[in-house]
Amino acid sequence: MQIVGQEVDDRLFRNAMGSFTTGVTVITTEIAEEVHGMTANAFMSISLNPRLVAISVGENARMFQYIKDAKKFAVNILSSDQQKESMQFAGQLKEEHEIAFSTYKGLPIIEDALAVVTCELHSEYVAGDHTIFIGHVTGVKLSQKDPLLFSQGKYRELKELQE
Repeated sequence: MQIVGQEVDDRLFRNAMGSFTTGVTVITTEIAEEVHGMTANAFMSISLNPRLVAISVGENARMFQYIKDAKKFAVNILSSDQQKESMQFAGQLKEEHEIAFSTYKGLPIIEDALAVVTCELHSEYVAGDHTIFIGHVTGVKLSQKDPLLFSQGKYRELKELQE
């Protein structure tokens, strides 16, 4: 099988993909009464009927095995005031701060998130060095807040356009 795109420089590819502005999520699950989380922006809605979402997790990430073992996960869509939470679960803080968790539909979730989607593992697909986990949605919580955004290697906030 010939792989198209091998001639594309890794840094150029990463920079181009980083130009796509995304929301920021923290994926959470629980194994043996211990909460695990990982910051991710590879998240999307797949289907309304049945309700399915997808997350992409690297094969070397600790969360990879946690999701496989737990067979369920929560997607915490972060609000604009949760940059510290994002950075902590991405391993970017020198000193961790206390994260307020609560439980929803049997899963640990981050309090005050913009939205939460809880899932049972529906299926998984290996795609290169990542696995795409498809989750069957079991619950949704939504708040009225602004989202935390990420683009070109930086956290961003929404700005209203002037007409």
